[in-house]
Amino acid sequence: MRHAKTWAPSSSLRAILLFDRPGARSQGKAAIMDSEIEYELPGLIRVHKSGFVERLQGTETSPPSPSGDPATGVASKDVVLGDPASNVSVRLYLPSNAAAEPGKKLPVVVFYYGGAFVVSTAATVIYHRYAASLAAAVPAVVVSVNYRLAPETPLPAAYDDVFAGLKAVVAACRPDGAEPWLATYGDASRIVLAGDSAGANLAHHTAVRLRKEPIEGYGDEVRGVALLYSYFWGKEPLGGEPADAAVRGRFERSWEVACDGKFGPDHPYINPFSAPQEEWRQLGCRRVLVTTGELCWFVERSRAYVEAIKACGWDGELDFYETKGKGHVYFLFNPDCEEAIKDLAVVADFVRRC
Repeated sequence: MRHAKTWAPSSSLRAILLFDRPGARSQGKAAIMDSEIEYELPGLIRVHKSGFVERLQGTETSPPSPSGDPATGVASKDVVLGDPASNVSVRLYLPSNAAAEPGKKLPVVVFYYGGAFVVSTAATVIYHRYAASLAAAVPAVVVSVNYRLAPETPLPAAYDDVFAGLKAVVAACRPDGAEPWLATYGDASRIVLAGDSAGANLAHHTAVRLRKEPIEGYGDEVRGVALLYSYFWGKEPLGGEPADAAVRGRFERSWEVACDGKFGPDHPYINPFSAPQEEWRQLGCRRVLVTTGELCWFVERSRAYVEAIKACGWDGELDFYETKGKGHVYFLFNPDCEEAIKDLAVVADFVRRC
């Protein structure tokens, strides 16, 4: 499995990330920008007929802080977990007090960033900041897993990548694990999968897959799953969702680009409510946290997720938290507001209890 490398272009350049699609010829930036546009997902990506993808957000990155971030004291580094063939690229976060009690292990948050499956990396500023803040708040070892992006590599590649990431984290937490931060401080019995938006989608499906494909020597469940402002959708409006065909069409188009049209708008990948109840009952975790905002595009899906969990017969613990007056993943862009601080505290408390 091949993963894109993580890198950090100078923020002063306001870099636009440009990638070859399979078979496209390498061209200079001027030629790329002069080429005709094939299609655009407003605010996300612009695909040129030359075969290059221009990303419109998620391109500002933060370098890791191996000696500790000034704001949180959290150390971070970019590493590859597992053998070279699997090449699981992650950014690790270690809280400053990790060594305060020798021999004490910390919970491990395996984090999946959002971005509609088409933008962002673990190094993206908003995700680097959030992962470091979460590591400090719990405290926990946080592992932010990179995955391949569409449209260059459409779904289900990202699902495979993050599942491989979970397996690599489990292996690294063993006493003989090759990554010292995880081998020394990571408690594999207290792994929590977490993600926002598309990352929450990935977290849900990773928990579903884990039950079907247990990790050798580990089992078929993690301690918890935290779904933050989940990106789920469906062909028909749910609850108070907009019924306007143009509005729904924009979300469907985004999904179509993410999966290259392989999976329709009611496939379980994007509409988990189309999956049988047995799959919900077999969700591979003991606890679930669902957070959302009153004005989030997908708030009705998050509310329905909670009701589906209750109705399916799953026997774990469920927490739900909805922030009034706030939209989709607002806390990433305004992390210092009162509501965002409360949101982070809810997630941190959930991880501590797992």
